[in-house]
Amino acid sequence: MALNKVSTALHFVKRPQTSGLDSAFEPYWVPNTDVYVTDSGLVIKVELAGMRREDLELTVEGSRLKISGHRPDGCRAPKCTFLVMEINYGAFESIIELPPGYDLSQARAAYQNGFLRIDVPEQGQSSQKPLSVSVSTGEE
Repeated sequence: MALNKVSTALHFVKRPQTSGLDSAFEPYWVPNTDVYVTDSGLVIKVELAGMRREDLELTVEGSRLKISGHRPDGCRAPKCTFLVMEINYGAFESIIELPPGYDLSQARAAYQNGFLRIDVPEQGQSSQKPLSVSVSTGEE
């Protein structure tokens, strides 16, 4: 089974800037992700502690799932000196290309206790148009 995912590291991507600077790069990070197969399909589990469900965006295009959002850093003092900094803040993006046989148009997502879980059933008939996946609180 082939699965492609951007590695977990800090990346820089050129994004359109409104300030008029042509060479501006904006950093983003990639959250830790598990992808595994169950009897009912594929499960994608993403570690996103400190996030609100409203700050997550899931977009599907063909066999690709894009998970993006922004984790704010609102709990540290404005002027501080780090001794260790391992928590990523700011914009994040993860693009996962699923192997054949799974239907992202029927995916269900839930966010609970800092983890985003996306269940993707095995494929029936799928749509090729881009779509969004809504995220529930996981408390149903």
